[in-house]
Amino acid sequence: MHYFASDIHLGAGTPAEAHATEHRFVAWLDRVATDAETIVLAGDIFDFWFEYRRVVPQGFTRSLAKLAELTERGIRVVLLTGNHDMWVGDYLTRECGIELYTTPQILTLGGARLFVAHGDNMKIDGDWLLKAMNATFRSRLARVLFSWLVHPDLAVRFGRWWSGNSRKRHQRSTLTEAVTEPLIAYAREHATTATELIDHYIFGHMHFPRDYRDGALHTVHLGCWEEGESYAMLDNAGHITLK
Repeated sequence: MHYFASDIHLGAGTPAEAHATEHRFVAWLDRVATDAETIVLAGDIFDFWFEYRRVVPQGFTRSLAKLAELTERGIRVVLLTGNHDMWVGDYLTRECGIELYTTPQILTLGGARLFVAHGDNMKIDGDWLLKAMNATFRSRLARVLFSWLVHPDLAVRFGRWWSGNSRKRHQRSTLTEAVTEPLIAYAREHATTATELIDHYIFGHMHFPRDYRDGALHTVHLGCWEEGESYAMLDNAGHITLK
């Protein structure tokens, strides 16, 4: 089996809420590891992550230890960064054995061809402010300057403030399936230009779980873990189920 999750937002909320979320995530990893060949984490696993050359944020001990344990057991763990954890280096690969990507990926799993992305930088042509922010945050120069000029304590304080404000715009109780429409539109456009058929498009980011089908087009939106587990599982016959 192959499993997909996103938007865990480890570290978000009060210390008690963050602790509860991490325990749910680790318990889920334990459960799926009984038959998992691959675990794909499609972004925003951390509510904030900025990796200096020799410094990483405190916390996440249980999660990182569990992920390292799984990769050492031979389970493939793939992480695609999201807008909350895009500032990665090589720490998660070196210490935990995680296969790391900063751009959307096409994966072949269970005999199916999958397009997997976090989804935060798609279909935003009409939002110039968001485009400018994305370009800035993804700029190597901005990242280098930030790491040189901002002390890690201040970086984490700023990151948690910014992440909290960003997360409030995606509160599950106020969302409808309409928030997934831009990603469906992106998948529809991508499918018309892809050189090979994509069996399933898998996205995170929008915090709304949805399984959408229209003819040959199939998109799976993973949802978030604000209120509980939300994930997808793919069997080796290429069938995917949203849980």
